[in-house]
Amino acid sequence: MFSPQSRLRHAVADTFAMVVYCSVVNMLIEIFLSGMSFEQSLSSRLVAIPVNIIIAWPYGLYRDAVMRLARRISPAGWVKNLADVLAYVTFQSPVYVAILLTVGADWHQIAAAVSSNIVVSMLMGVVYGYFLDYCRRLFKVSQYNQAKA
Repeated sequence: MFSPQSRLRHAVADTFAMVVYCSVVNMLIEIFLSGMSFEQSLSSRLVAIPVNIIIAWPYGLYRDAVMRLARRISPAGWVKNLADVLAYVTFQSPVYVAILLTVGADWHQIAAAVSSNIVVSMLMGVVYGYFLDYCRRLFKVSQYNQAKA
């Protein structure tokens, strides 16, 4: 069930990474860059947890596909970093808009939060990629280890 080759192990690692990372980073963005109140941000993060649980593994698979494509283009580290940014922004931005709409953020707050998130994603996507890789190693996901070897 939880062998290193297990899809469940892979899904748990991806889910853990997304819930932890998105909770911390997006709360900081919402409060300090978007002007949302602590209560709005907390509501947003609480709504985001089940959403992140649902999308974590699909995002991990999506990112892996983007990474495979990027490796075909070039093995350079900057290409991997660019692929992480593109994967993160193209997958996460629409989900983030839906979460903010659900918690009652107005369009001005949504525009500020999402545009700030896109700008911050220039760093966030890369950092999340490294965090996801770390979590996969931590959870001993064998596909990850084989891909790196």
